[in-house]
Amino acid sequence: MKLIYFGAGAFGLPTLQALHASLDHEVIAVVSQPDKPAGRKRVLTPTPIAQWSAEQGIDTLKSDDVNTPEFVAQISALSPDASVVIAFGQKLSPELLGAMGRLAINVHSSLLPKYRGAAPINWAMIENEAVTGVSVIGLAQKMDAGEIYATAETPIDPNETAGELHDRLAELGPGCVAKVLDDLANDTLSPIVQDHTLATKARKFTKADGTVDFNQPGARVRSRIHGLTPWPGCRVVWRSDSTGEEQTLMLRRVSDHPSTKDSQAPGTVLNNLAIACESGSIELLEVQAPGGKAMAFAEFLKGHGIKPGDKLSPLS
Repeated sequence: MKLIYFGAGAFGLPTLQALHASLDHEVIAVVSQPDKPAGRKRVLTPTPIAQWSAEQGIDTLKSDDVNTPEFVAQISALSPDASVVIAFGQKLSPELLGAMGRLAINVHSSLLPKYRGAAPINWAMIENEAVTGVSVIGLAQKMDAGEIYATAETPIDPNETAGELHDRLAELGPGCVAKVLDDLANDTLSPIVQDHTLATKARKFTKADGTVDFNQPGARVRSRIHGLTPWPGCRVVWRSDSTGEEQTLMLRRVSDHPSTKDSQAPGTVLNNLAIACESGSIELLEVQAPGGKAMAFAEFLKGHGIKPGDKLSPLS
């Protein structure tokens, strides 16, 4: 089957690699976003997808507007049998979808209809879901609202971050996409219409979202910290009880303890250096000081005197 792959983000890379290696399919072209400045020197850098596809010698097309008549005509001339779209970043017009073959599918990183939008992995974690997964859906004009062709589930590990869950979910894409393409080839597709009344939105984060309030149960504090890692990160204000000095501290990984005998105010550093929450507490496992590197909390303590009675509070 001749395929065109549309993508920019690294989430789709395992699927593109599997399709390229498949004996049943040929990726005849990859469509990605134009190169963008990156790093301190603002060097023009291709997307992860564009870089990998070019290295493999795959015809790689870049456009900041794939819906122009000229680009649609270019895709139509390739005569694909089907197209796969993952983390592409542009809405596709009906005219373009009509040129993308018998079926155009998207891999979305949640179990739809829950968590439609830009940050489904983060929000599934922040909302303390026990299970998440990926959904392969048809392309629709309403965001993430297409018919579901396949899903794969996985439990959310309380110890993992959103970045780590992102990488695990990416590995579920190849199997799901392969099944849908096989069903297409065999004329056995059986799409399921989403129950739109159950849809929830997963809005994109800004840097201002990157903090946490300790006035909630420890499990919710932990899930928010992990859901914000690595982006936008979870920053709090650390205030010394003895000196009154304040500084910013990024919390990267924690564990929660539902039962805590100490009844200090939320955000207080307890005698065992855990942090009191509305109920229970959290234990700091990995932190990062401004301008520094992420490190184990035990290592951080060697150069920073966090003590019982200190306070952690949301970054305003």
